Amino acid sequence: MTDKHVRRLVQTVSIPLVGGLVAPGVIASAAPGVPGNNDRLNNGIVVNVDTIKAQHGCTTKLKKNPQLEAAAQRHTVDVLNNRSLDADNGSDGSTVQDRARDAGYRGTVAETVAINNSLAINDLDVMGNWYYRPDYMAIMSNCANTQIGVWSENSVDRSVLVAVYGQPS
Repeated sequence: MTDKHVRRLVQTVSIPLVGGLVAPGVIASAAPGVPGNNDRLNNGIVVNVDTIKAQHGCTTKLKKNPQLEAAAQRHTVDVLNNRSLDADNGSDGSTVQDRARDAGYRGTVAETVAINNSLAINDLDVMGNWYYRPDYMAIMSNCANTQIGVWSENSVDRSVLVAVYGQPS
């Protein structure tokens, strides 16, 4: 099935949820092997992190990096599918630095991870959690982190978003 067919399916099918609400597009995010398109969420996280950096005196805007996005995607999928994971280490023992290096990134990296035990996650959930964690705030407000990759995915009862920040060497 092509992306065009999936989009057409999402436009024509809705799934009833508790309370009589209807959620169009749930099939695409819940179907195995069909990742949801969370570009709007992911791009919103980039903008929010960039705002935090500016509030902390950083003058360089974040740039999205495809290698960092690939590292974020790898960890997002791993955390989504392995319920015992709740932070930075992967099920294979990999670290964020390992995943970034494997994706071809050269430089120092850090990451922030958001897990929501529900079908959906939004930028308020993510930023509300990260903002009040001193370790995550230090990563987000670090002016040396000039690149970012963000990825998020959902299942019926778990949503994961990972942001990987980079300092190119």
